[in-house]
Amino acid sequence: MKHFSRALLIGLLAALPVQAADLAKAVQKDYDRHLGELFRHFHSNPELSMMEDQTAARLAKEIRAAGFQVTEGVGGTGLVALMENGPGPLVMMRADMDGLPVQEKSGLPYASKAKQVDWDGNEVFVMHACGHDVHITSLVGTARYMAEHRDSWSGTLMLVGQPAEERVGGAKAMREDKIWERFGQPDYALAFHVSSVVPAGKLVADPVAPYSGSDTVDIVIHGVGAHGASPHGGIDPVVLGSQIVLGLQTVVSRSLPPREPGVITVGSFHSGTKHNIISDEARLQLTVRSESAMGRRLLLDGIKRVAENMGRVAGLPEDMLPEVYVSDEWVPPTLNNAELTNELRTAWQSQLGDDIFHEAKRLGMGAEDFPFFTVDPYIPSTYFAVGGTPQKALDAAANGGPPVPTHHSPIFKIEPEASVTLGVEATVVALQKLLQADRVAAR
Repeated sequence: MKHFSRALLIGLLAALPVQAADLAKAVQKDYDRHLGELFRHFHSNPELSMMEDQTAARLAKEIRAAGFQVTEGVGGTGLVALMENGPGPLVMMRADMDGLPVQEKSGLPYASKAKQVDWDGNEVFVMHACGHDVHITSLVGTARYMAEHRDSWSGTLMLVGQPAEERVGGAKAMREDKIWERFGQPDYALAFHVSSVVPAGKLVADPVAPYSGSDTVDIVIHGVGAHGASPHGGIDPVVLGSQIVLGLQTVVSRSLPPREPGVITVGSFHSGTKHNIISDEARLQLTVRSESAMGRRLLLDGIKRVAENMGRVAGLPEDMLPEVYVSDEWVPPTLNNAELTNELRTAWQSQLGDDIFHEAKRLGMGAEDFPFFTVDPYIPSTYFAVGGTPQKALDAAANGGPPVPTHHSPIFKIEPEASVTLGVEATVVALQKLLQADRVAAR
């Protein structure tokens, strides 16, 4: 892996402008001396959402050592670091830092063996199975570079270590803890995510919507219990639930406009206790993905309509119709500011090379809680992605070789050197573009 990233670096340096080549050399030097070992530390010592005490403490120590003023305990375990460097805008860069309750089986020499007591009192294995260790390591690298090159920017840099992205509660918790009132409302906001399906050394910067909105929905289905040999004596919630699951598949195809994205997935179906008993209740758990307020409303209304009317079809009385509960654990879509993103794309292409972008079409509808920082009040923002898997591994998978592990998998892994160094370089280029004395945010 290391030979891959060094070869990539040598090739890039030959083609880049002098300023960008100097940046790449400086970041590579920092990775060799400090960031590589720091990444391995973070990867080996993950912590669950809102329990990132040691992670946050180490992150704060690293950024404070670079010369930033750091406040810990914001929104739980979050931290905010500020560096004022003359007149100019306030720009925020966010990195999430929580791990997942997954037992690592990657085979890496620095694989996590950590365990932690979760929110329900269960001891579970913990793993950085989504790359947040890349994000916080890159944040440290960014802090160190920006502090050492203050002559290249002007304004105030805000670095945010955010807890609990995996439970979509960390950004909201930091807002509820009055992050803007206490530290200033940014003129621009940035964040990135490493991606296992994007080639190492490449960026993705969607001018529109890098992530979808997400809702969590529960459906409680009431039935009339009976003996399994006498189904006529009851109303079977398993059959009714099955009809609801199938009926939900038409909500997207027949309620949303054809060009409006949407997903309804039933991730859990629970009912019954024994082979020959028709139970009196079933429960469905859904995730719902949308990319506009209109799409979200159509999907949620459609779920309620299908569930209740299927109950009527089954012969349930009005007071026993299926109940639909929409959780307050939701996030709006992540919408990039197109003007800002196109401006940064130009800067990245100019500084990092004409072929820096991976332009593949987004296929999934993953969600993020970053919009809680940027939607209300509105802050122009760009959320981008950094490639994490060597191209040869992606090519091998496409030709029938070993599949590339997905995020949240126990065998998830990325190429840390290429991911961290490009994460730092791309962030620095964006910050240097935005942090200028005469720049005013366009709201």
